Formats: sequence, C-alpha cells, structure tokens
Amino acid sequence: MVQAGIGATASESTVTVMTSVPMAGASAGSTGPGSDPVPAVERNVVKDMVRRSVPIVVPIVAACGAIWGVKGALSSAFSVGLVLLNLAFSAALLGWGARVAPHLLMGIVLFGYLGRLGLLTAAVLLVHNMSWVKIIPLGLSIIITHLGLLFWEMRYISASLAFPDVKPKKGR
Repeated sequence: MVQAGIGATASESTVTVMTSVPMAGASAGSTGPGSDPVPAVERNVVKDMVRRSVPIVVPIVAACGAIWGVKGALSSAFSVGLVLLNLAFSAALLGWGARVAPHLLMGIVLFGYLGRLGLLTAAVLLVHNMSWVKIIPLGLSIIITHLGLLFWEMRYISASLAFPDVKPKKGR
C-alpha cells in the first residue's frame, strides 16, 4: 500500500510511504515491525521442481544410456545433477537477494546467472576428459534438462500476487 500526500505550498511536500514489503534483513517467514510473513517461494518452487524432475530425468538418462552406453548414462546423470544444483543455487541466490537487498535484486539475478553459467562451464571442463564422460550426451542433457524442467514447472507456478508460489492443489 502506498500513500502519498503533497503539502499546501509548492516549496513544501510531504511523502508518506507505507509498504508491506519486509524490511531488509528479514528472513522468510519472519514477522517483525513493518513486515508480513514472507513465504520462501523460491525454495518451494525448487522443491517442487526437483520432485517433478524424476519422471523427466529417468527417460533422459535411459535414452542416453541406450544410445551411448554406460558412459552416456553416466554423463547424462552428471548433467542432471548439475542442472538440479544450478536451479537450487539460483533459488538460494534469489531468496537471499530478496531478503537482504531487494533494490539490488536485478543485479543479483544477472550476475548470479553469469556466475552460475561460469560454474557450469567449469564443471564441464573439469570432467570432459575423464574416461566415463561422453561430451554429446553431457551437453544435450544439460540443455534438455534445463529447458524441460523450466517449461514443465511453468504449468505449476501461480503467477498471481494473491498466491505467488506453486499453485495450490485443487480442493484446498
């Protein structure tokens, strides 16, 4: 809620801002002066995404195993692990940024993305010459799993300010 009032003279103005956004440093779920309980939306979304990843991950690993053998399955499983860690790290960064410095959130998003992209690249470069790695299933699994999980999860996210989280199940 924002209220603004302007004084009677042109040289004097009074602006009063009242907001329900939590104060800097408030943790998820905290209730302090000037803050409402804040759900850990990003954590809930990642938990839901990891839970829903099993039906997607198993066929990807199995397909890579059928095409490229055991090395393909191991490479694909490593890729899936990287993707899930990447998404969890992203949620942790967003949650931290929203609590600590909401005005810097877009910078945290951009530089967090670049940092996570660098970490993914470093992880691939560290293992790409190992005997158990096939680079094609590794790369394909990273791309397919990232895009697949994000598009899959879009169906289950509520884009409503009334309930900004995973959509509630019907009947609740």
